[in-house]
Amino acid sequence: MAITISNLPEIQAFFREAAGFGQDQGNARCKQIILRVLQDAARLIEDLEITENEFWGAVDYLNRLGAKNEAGLLVAGLGIEHFLDLLADAKDEAVGRTGGTPRTIEGPLYVAGAPLCEGVARMDDGTEDDRATVMFLEGQVVDLQGKPIAGAIVDLWQANTEGNYSYFDKSQSEYNLRRRIITDDQGRYRARSIVPSGYGCNPAGPTQECLDALGRHGQRPAHVHFFISAPGHEHLTTQINLSNDKYLWDDFAYATRDGLIGDIQFVDDAVRSKARGVEGRFAEMTFDFCLRPTVSQKATERSQRPRALQSA
Repeated sequence: MAITISNLPEIQAFFREAAGFGQDQGNARCKQIILRVLQDAARLIEDLEITENEFWGAVDYLNRLGAKNEAGLLVAGLGIEHFLDLLADAKDEAVGRTGGTPRTIEGPLYVAGAPLCEGVARMDDGTEDDRATVMFLEGQVVDLQGKPIAGAIVDLWQANTEGNYSYFDKSQSEYNLRRRIITDDQGRYRARSIVPSGYGCNPAGPTQECLDALGRHGQRPAHVHFFISAPGHEHLTTQINLSNDKYLWDDFAYATRDGLIGDIQFVDDAVRSKARGVEGRFAEMTFDFCLRPTVSQKATERSQRPRALQSA
């Protein structure tokens, strides 16, 4: 039979002391959160009768997770980042804020400061020309009434043909497959890129270790990430998952949502290839984004989540 002591007054008082209550110094919000963590952790230990081996194994796991910089990957893989989106959706719906392109997870691989381009950009550095399929991605940013939003910033990033991202993959050039595009007077953006590959968690890493214990794979479909921002409109964090990928609806990070499927079309036509200025097969994908008007300046900005900087 499980022994329960966490609800005893002296134990609760102990947790309050450990969380810094009774001290003038410190952050009140932090104290509130840590107290709840301590209380819930104690309940979990009691309710599931966590053994010492299990507890210290978990501590060791957290150490290894941090050492590999995979905490952001694990919260996506366990669906916590997707839950934050679902919660934000529910809050919006509760106050009648609907419409616009759906949000979805950012993931842990954004790098700030990508080159800023007017209207059109080439994303890749050409190093995979011998094996990559050229992809032309374009679309329009509009408001809820369908009016084009000129001067919006389309900040996009994607993986290469190996499923790797520049900055984190040191073999790639600076800001490869990362650009910011300012929409033209019709709200349009255009990018020449390459068809990205999906990727999987490091099979020897702690995230995949956890997924293995849950009987789950760690694969993602091919996708392109986006931040979309414009004055007077809510910032949008989202991504397009490519329609032809076998993991489209089996994404370990739960990022695929209705309204976020990119219908990629492959073209084998010499005349059209010549018109596009490429040789051989290429791909086309069109995706439009719809932004909601904002009710506050804060909503026009992305979260303050820590992110990588190229100079770091």
